[in-house]
Amino acid sequence: MEISMTQKTIGPLSILVFSVLVWSGCAVGPNYKRPTVNVPVTYRDVPAETPTSSGQSSTGVAQQPATSLGDEKWWDVFQDEELRSLIRTALTNNYDVRIAATRVLEAQAQLGITRADQYPSLSVGGSVADQRSPRIGPIPSYEVSLGQVTASAAWNLDFWGRYRRATEGARASLLANEWAQKQVMATLVANVATAYFQLRQLDLELEISKRTLGSRSESLKLTQTLEEHGLSSLLDVRQSEQLVFTAAEEVPDFERQIAQQENALSILLGKNPGDIPRGLKLTEQPHPPDVPAGLPSSLLERRPDIRQAEQSLIAANAQIGVARSAYFPQISLTGSGGFETPALNSLFTGPAGLWSFGASLTQPIFEGGRIKSNVRFTEAQRDQFLLTYQQSIQGAFRDVSNALVAYRKNREFRIQQEQLLKSAQDAARLSEVRFKAGTTDYLEVLTNETNSFTAELGLAQAQGNELIALVELYQALGGGWQTS
Repeated sequence: MEISMTQKTIGPLSILVFSVLVWSGCAVGPNYKRPTVNVPVTYRDVPAETPTSSGQSSTGVAQQPATSLGDEKWWDVFQDEELRSLIRTALTNNYDVRIAATRVLEAQAQLGITRADQYPSLSVGGSVADQRSPRIGPIPSYEVSLGQVTASAAWNLDFWGRYRRATEGARASLLANEWAQKQVMATLVANVATAYFQLRQLDLELEISKRTLGSRSESLKLTQTLEEHGLSSLLDVRQSEQLVFTAAEEVPDFERQIAQQENALSILLGKNPGDIPRGLKLTEQPHPPDVPAGLPSSLLERRPDIRQAEQSLIAANAQIGVARSAYFPQISLTGSGGFETPALNSLFTGPAGLWSFGASLTQPIFEGGRIKSNVRFTEAQRDQFLLTYQQSIQGAFRDVSNALVAYRKNREFRIQQEQLLKSAQDAARLSEVRFKAGTTDYLEVLTNETNSFTAELGLAQAQGNELIALVELYQALGGGWQTS
């Protein structure tokens, strides 16, 4: 819709009429309504809880608590102060987070561009020209100076809601980018925590290997002394050497993995490869035996990827209205006004005023099926985003279920691994006593020492896997993107 700038042509009543037409016009296309999704009553693999008077339904079945680990702030979930510091650094310097932030700024600017189409465009201009004409026949030559000042306005009438639907879609795209940024942040928090726990696991495995190497080296010296005095055989010495070499070969391998893990963690922090500060040991990291999963319905509001998928669906739904508006006539008004005179000192007085006003209506008649195909195209895109939204929800429930069972089973595995280590260490101790007493050969010591070393490394891996499963569960429940 376009509006004149001259005071003589359009008065307040006309402006009021135009405004009423604009804001009373209908917006074609479907209004968004959140799709119905199949949300389970409870997560699969949630441990059964003891029913209480406040936690029972009318049927006597224990209800799922509304609180969830995903509602917790990441600095409350992770108690290691060094890990917290690393996460803060990553959220500030990581390139993926910074790229996501620029995409939000891009979407904000695009929303401003799209929204501007709803308002009139105004412009002003001025010109000064000198013109001299030679004598032509009886017409004498002349010279004239002409000055002009004009103002114009144009407004495309958004009667069918084309620009409002486009703005609706742009606003949804902005929100989708904001949720995408939160998803990047949540993923980064989980990746930094996982990498840190893996690093602390490698530190523990290296410590175990070095301690075992020292102990076995002392045992080898004793075996060599016994062999020199005829109290042991050379076979015992060679078997004792095998224990030393087995532990020794693990040390450089763990040192290599630690250096590479530090490099990977440095990249997540947005830094060049370098050393990573340590905090609590792997065995000192606090974590609860059981975590609350919360209500499945709340996952739709908490998971950033689901919220992003829904906003993309809203944007695609709005584009249907933009496409359908092409079926209807486009109404526009134009107006301009100003002053023009050969005498600059009388530019704003006398009969120097000029104005023009026009209105136009354009109705598509034949487009070769372009409009119809464009509507079908936007509807197909909407259906695609609808399926993506539904798929995201199912994937979220799968992630939570997998993470719940992983955390619980990793904890059970770690408990059994502790029992296995106790048994293996005791067997190694007894075999050492039996060997020194001369009641068994060194092969028994070799076997039990190897089992004990393997069990201790296995326990370190089980402890690391339990913490990593906690991180995966926290991310699956939609936690990690909170900033305050």
